[in-house]
Amino acid sequence: MKTMMKWMSVAGLACVAMNVSALDLGGLRDQLKAELPVNPKVIAAMKEIKGSDEAEEIAIGRQIAGDLLGAAPLVKDARLQKYVNQVGTWVASQSERPELPWHFGVIQSEDVNAFAAPGGYIFVTLGLYRLLQNEADLAGVLGHEIGHVIRKHHLKLLQQSKLVEAGSKALSKEVGGNDKVQQMIGSGAEIVARSLDKDAEFEADRIGVVLATRAGYDAYGLPSVLQQIGHFAKDEGSVALLFKTHPLPDARLARLDSAMGDRFDRIKGLTVSSRFYRPKL
Repeated sequence: MKTMMKWMSVAGLACVAMNVSALDLGGLRDQLKAELPVNPKVIAAMKEIKGSDEAEEIAIGRQIAGDLLGAAPLVKDARLQKYVNQVGTWVASQSERPELPWHFGVIQSEDVNAFAAPGGYIFVTLGLYRLLQNEADLAGVLGHEIGHVIRKHHLKLLQQSKLVEAGSKALSKEVGGNDKVQQMIGSGAEIVARSLDKDAEFEADRIGVVLATRAGYDAYGLPSVLQQIGHFAKDEGSVALLFKTHPLPDARLARLDSAMGDRFDRIKGLTVSSRFYRPKL
């Protein structure tokens, strides 16, 4: 009940599009958590990850997100942005880092892609959003990006690559001249478009499926989106960056199929097609 109240608070269910009572996400969530417990080894491993503390991580992510939005602004549709934030926040609340100040948005780009920045900043392109058929698809995509954040994939890449370009003066004032943060930011938005290790992408896929399922959605939302993306020709411009920076959809689906097996077949998640917000753009 406590979790349900949190969802109702965060999601701002004054929004008429959200008919939570019909969905009964809270009850289903409890059932799914019992069937899909968080691996304690995973939690222990995450606690061992040392790097920037959370305030620095959020500051880095905020700067990178600002740079990204400078290149591709948010779609001017307040209902769309609110809806995506509600779904994203609900899915993120199922993760090991529900306390992060999560931000979700749809950016004005016809490319098919999604991006995550440290600290909980996640963006989906309008081109990808148009491919989605229901809320479960959206939850799966956002769950994948949430996976990158909770495992600090991009933050680790920043740390490893030692990008040392000077940070912005604005950030310097904001974080009190923290040289460590400035050195970590490097070239800003460029980092979110760089290739991660393939294993990081496969891991984010698995996390996306689990988080979406815990949130009460159909577990096959993300696989469904990957199948649709797989229909694009490899030389199609709108998927060029995605195919360059991610394993191809067939490989991702094969790894997901191996990881999921028939374990999720008995879980009756919901697709939530009726309230899926379709922008008139």
